[in-house]
Amino acid sequence: MKITICASLKFHDELLDLERRLKDLGHVVYMPIKVDGVDYWAKDGSARVAAKRGLGLISKHMDKIKGSNAILVANYTKRNIKNYIGANTFAEIIFASYVNKKIFLLNPIPNQSYIVDEIQSVNPILLNGDLAKVK
Repeated sequence: MKITICASLKFHDELLDLERRLKDLGHVVYMPIKVDGVDYWAKDGSARVAAKRGLGLISKHMDKIKGSNAILVANYTKRNIKNYIGANTFAEIIFASYVNKKIFLLNPIPNQSYIVDEIQSVNPILLNGDLAKVK
């Protein structure tokens, strides 16, 4: 299966591990692009915004989703929010649903009141950390 990983790049090291594990299971994996020299943890997000705009990263990632069979949302704890899903990742989930891709969530749906119903409405497959369920 061709899978695009969707997540905050603040978890790049974890994403590299997911990529390796999925490849070991026989999947083709598309990753988000991490731009060298950008501090993804900086409070001032201007460098991240400039990279996204200047390099067309959002469009490139959406193209990966279009060329995949599914997305895997790597939703980890961030800023004390368990299983966090950020704005970009949420947009990718909705886009994946729109183009009829399977949507896998690595961890349960987060308790982020403004997206719970919307995430449930796209009928994601909850993995609860078990990548063997990706089929």
